[in-house]
Amino acid sequence: MREDGGHGGPDSPRGAGEPLMRDLIGATLRRARLEQGRTLQDVAEAAQVSLPYLSEIERGRKEPSSEVLAAVYRALGLQLVDLVGDLHMQLRLTTAPARRPAGRVGPVPNTAPRAMALAA
Repeated sequence: MREDGGHGGPDSPRGAGEPLMRDLIGATLRRARLEQGRTLQDVAEAAQVSLPYLSEIERGRKEPSSEVLAAVYRALGLQLVDLVGDLHMQLRLTTAPARRPAGRVGPVPNTAPRAMALAA
């Protein structure tokens, strides 16, 4: 981890352009909270989680359990589909698409999936 709290860099095992889920989740939750004009304290109380823990989640420093995540997004008036949809959009914007050979149709060979959809 970099001194500024970020991840990645030339020696990062996950490589450039591959954000961690906890970073994406935290950014999504923070954006939703700020768009609603709500404070960390307000959302933490509504979700019944500690304010410091919610802050750590929003900054991508803690990876919340599914139960805590559900409590937070419900406190924000969101549903799982909202969260997953936003994560999908963030991934589309932050990861470069794999190059497809000219004239080729179908999946790009030797590439790993970029995202996985989860059913609720």
